[in-house]
Amino acid sequence: MVVAKKIDGKIVDIDNDGDEVLASSEEGLQVVRHSCAHLLAQAMQNLYPRVQKAIGPATSNGFYYDFSNVHLGEDDLKKVEKEMKNIANKKLDIRREVLSKKEAISLFSNLGEEYKLKILDDIEEDFVTIYRQGEFVDLCRGPHVPNTSYLRAFKLISISGAYWKNDKNNEMLQRIYGYAFDTKERLNEYLNFIKEVEKRDHRKLGRELELFMSNSASFGSTFWLPNGMVLRKIVEEVTRQKHREKGYKEIKTPTIMNRELWQQSGHWDNYRENMYSTEFEDETLLVKPMNCPGSVLVYKNSPKSYRDLPIKLFELGNVFRRELSGTIHGLMRQREFTQDDAHIFLSQEMIEQEIIKVIKFVDEILSMFGFQYEVELSTRPEKYIGSIDIWEDATEALKRALEKSNTSYVVNEGDGSFYGPKIDYKVKDAIGRRWQCSTIQLDFNLPNRFELEYVDSNNEVQRPIMIHRAIYGSVERFIGILIEHYEGKLPLWLAPVQASIMTISEKSEKYAKEVYERLQDKGIRAFFDNSSDRVSQKIKRASLKKIPLHIILGEEERDNKELSVRTLSGENSKMTVEDLVNLITSSN
Repeated sequence: MVVAKKIDGKIVDIDNDGDEVLASSEEGLQVVRHSCAHLLAQAMQNLYPRVQKAIGPATSNGFYYDFSNVHLGEDDLKKVEKEMKNIANKKLDIRREVLSKKEAISLFSNLGEEYKLKILDDIEEDFVTIYRQGEFVDLCRGPHVPNTSYLRAFKLISISGAYWKNDKNNEMLQRIYGYAFDTKERLNEYLNFIKEVEKRDHRKLGRELELFMSNSASFGSTFWLPNGMVLRKIVEEVTRQKHREKGYKEIKTPTIMNRELWQQSGHWDNYRENMYSTEFEDETLLVKPMNCPGSVLVYKNSPKSYRDLPIKLFELGNVFRRELSGTIHGLMRQREFTQDDAHIFLSQEMIEQEIIKVIKFVDEILSMFGFQYEVELSTRPEKYIGSIDIWEDATEALKRALEKSNTSYVVNEGDGSFYGPKIDYKVKDAIGRRWQCSTIQLDFNLPNRFELEYVDSNNEVQRPIMIHRAIYGSVERFIGILIEHYEGKLPLWLAPVQASIMTISEKSEKYAKEVYERLQDKGIRAFFDNSSDRVSQKIKRASLKKIPLHIILGEEERDNKELSVRTLSGENSKMTVEDLVNLITSSN
């Protein structure tokens, strides 16, 4: 279905000459979604004649419109959506008109449209465009679909408050959100996807599985509960152990450091608004948003020779950033989080071989957790430091390392950091979403700013290059992704509680306690449910907590010295305690 035309890269209404724009394309979907916003506004005017229209743009998956002089609840959305469908069925033509600004002011003054007049007041052009559909009219640049019958696949989803022009000093409006697609099939696919997203929401699962909590006492930070702390420690120990095996040295740098350090690193000039600060004894102290300046100071602590390179410093460092309240989202975006940072100091000729090692390291860790991923190579941006020769050499080194590692990648032109090119990993979860996690960045900036040195084989002083490298990125965010990827049903080796031991009656309680103690002695994370509830209730409780193994013990199991083992997915088997221990320990 053609919904618009394109002329010299600009999307225009369908009655123009130009290339056809299909509704199924991204550009076409934006036209459909913007038209749905107008459809919503017309439905609201039909149902609530005194409503005031503000603005109604398309969004990445739908649309919204802001209104005043109306107060709706979620239950009202069905009525509004029904009216939208009635209008769509009328096949009202959607017509574009050009008016002088004076004519537009007169039109919207007569209509009593206060917010349209405010918008017109900000427009400097002499002429503006409006769109009509039936008796409905709106100030808009367009383009729009030819008539309302093109709008068949939409759904209203929620209501929220929104300040006029997103300014908290302005009046509060009521915002209605909707989804829109070119076909009902694609809309239904997306609605099913959203249901899956909601089912996997790590915030909901975090509460249900008693992993973590949040509290207004420290908004944007996480309170880790006992089960969550078990999971976090496993995730952290995995990376600690692997770093030790690969020759990294773990360090810990201070959380608070003085302003002079952050001025030297460049963060004070370029990142100040995101940093927490305090004054003490006539000195400005800053809470670190990143770990790299601390690693640089560790490198500078003693003279370095080429024989020492590469130097690999690893830190699980807590960092703090001033994130606006509206951007905080569970574990995914926080004010306080832990980065699994490593900083590798090396000579230029070492870049390729060390990047290959890091690429293999990232693959090893991500594969352990069951993730697939996509890789991007981000190249020199418009604003950069260092010579073009160094940039080209570094970028080519990254390309060669990726190719020698048999790593597929796409080039993301101009998206490198100002201090060097980088490799970014987008982890793909079970429902196809992509999450930015691992990154490998080359840095020529900090070694220069801090005058880092090493003595080469000719006894000459040289400047090292620095690799910034994170695999999890944020430990908290990585755990959030894990929870959503597995829908809380974590693999046996990651599960905070690996087995729930439950008795059928009191007659098997002594045997159950013996089994529990043997598992505890072997370091297996077990829970002993010796409550008086029926075994069906115990199984349900363990299932809701997504405990992987349910050990059901009755008189038969006691007499035969065996276990009835039920998995979370419902598979049943008989085994000995030794078999169970081997099953669990082999997964760790």
